[in-house]
Amino acid sequence: MLFYSFFKSLVGKEVIVELKNDLCIQGTLHSVDQFLNIKLTDIDVVDREKYPHMLSVKSCFVRGSVVRYVQLPHEEVDVSLLQDAARKEAVQSRQNPSS
Repeated sequence: MLFYSFFKSLVGKEVIVELKNDLCIQGTLHSVDQFLNIKLTDIDVVDREKYPHMLSVKSCFVRGSVVRYVQLPHEEVDVSLLQDAARKEAVQSRQNPSS
């Protein structure tokens, strides 16, 4: 749930999603679900010459299992908040090993 909560806080921000097939899509994060499926709006393909068929696409839904990387805006990442949340989640998992 840590990553889901983190990505929910980035809705409305510009991100670059790199897929396992090497396609990189830059766009505005519109929504994300618990499976880390991502919906992007106002998209642009990073390598336009390699993927000319994607030039007319303006929004897309990306299944979470095909995502290799998500590049985030540096100024939007609060590292200390992430570290605190990761510590809390680790403590919770030690206290409740069955969940």
